[in-house]
Amino acid sequence: MTSATARIVLGVAGGVAAYKAADVLRRLVESGHDVTVVPTESALKFVGAPTWAALSHHPVSSEVWTDAHDVPHVALGRGADLVVVVPATADLLAKAAHGLADDLLTNTLLTARCPVLFAPAMHTEMWEHPATQANVATLRARGVIVLEPAIGRLTGADTGKGRLPDPGEIALLAQTLLAAPDAFPPDLVGRHVLITAGGTREPLDPVRFLGNRSTGLQGYALASVAAARGAQVTLIAANVSLPAPAGTAVIAVETALQMRDAVLATIEAGVDIVVMAAAVADFRPVDAAQYKIKKTGDPSRGPAPIELVTNPDILAELVTLRRSSAQPSAPVIVGFAAETGDADADPLEHGRAKLIRKGCDLLVVNAVGNGKAFGTPDNAAVILSADGPARDVPLGPKTVLAAAVWDEAVRRISVPPRP
Repeated sequence: MTSATARIVLGVAGGVAAYKAADVLRRLVESGHDVTVVPTESALKFVGAPTWAALSHHPVSSEVWTDAHDVPHVALGRGADLVVVVPATADLLAKAAHGLADDLLTNTLLTARCPVLFAPAMHTEMWEHPATQANVATLRARGVIVLEPAIGRLTGADTGKGRLPDPGEIALLAQTLLAAPDAFPPDLVGRHVLITAGGTREPLDPVRFLGNRSTGLQGYALASVAAARGAQVTLIAANVSLPAPAGTAVIAVETALQMRDAVLATIEAGVDIVVMAAAVADFRPVDAAQYKIKKTGDPSRGPAPIELVTNPDILAELVTLRRSSAQPSAPVIVGFAAETGDADADPLEHGRAKLIRKGCDLLVVNAVGNGKAFGTPDNAAVILSADGPARDVPLGPKTVLAAAVWDEAVRRISVPPRP
């Protein structure tokens, strides 16, 4: 099934976050999908049927009686390649868990045999209630993907866990399921994973820095997929301007030294997998200027030289720490290598040499430059392994590459999940 021919049912339950489902719908339609919106009667009190019809280019109904001769309560679910519910309220989750079917959306959920993705949104107390948690556990045990809600501003003045995940993240995860229906097995439940993302910056003066082109998209894709697979996720982000993936704890840093400190502190708390996806600066100035560096009066003289010192190799340090530890719970370590190739070797050859040099379990090698990898929604890579064959991941959404990385990392964990 290609994304261009995918048939999606977008269910909308009756919560105030229903208006954000319009953004999810727009993204899916603009990506070439055929989307039918099935709102509940309560959802139509927040966003009317004309809006859904205009954005989806399909008629909209919440009732099983509309066009009954076409048997929509059966046909929609049978014909769907994916069902996404945004927002999934506590009421809707309860009905789905118990197999209730009193409207078109819940009937569709019962007849669907495709992947189903719920994006919850509700007040914190409702999400944390034992009944809701039991319903979520029941759905996940059946293979349904229920995302963790985000933490943030809720209805009124309240803030807490229960906010709808970012519409862009929901749409991306939906497209990931179309490209790779098995991308989100619950194999990271009870696991703590650490991911670094973005690009570090090393100050030259108060306004300038040494940096790189990394935007953090791949690291955030890794975090989003890990959370969808049930992991406790710590994301150490260097200079990233992206919404935090739902269900993750984000630690913001700027420099390589700050990232090193955050990584080592998190490792101390116990981690099952470490994925070093950030682009860490190799060098930093010996001393950052206290004031902005000015041009000289004579343009022929040029700027004064900037003395650099080598930054710590965080990935190599983690491997060394693991080798010196007698703990059986030492984490699986995954590195990333953004390579351009040169006159001596191509990117993959450089990657193989780096895998040996670094000593990590897996190394994800991707060619960069000329519009590749940095700042793009897609990525291609080869996952090199210290103990097995390489895995080629063709060009596709960065979340698909993320799923492949987690597939390879999970099977190398040697300790049982945490209770």
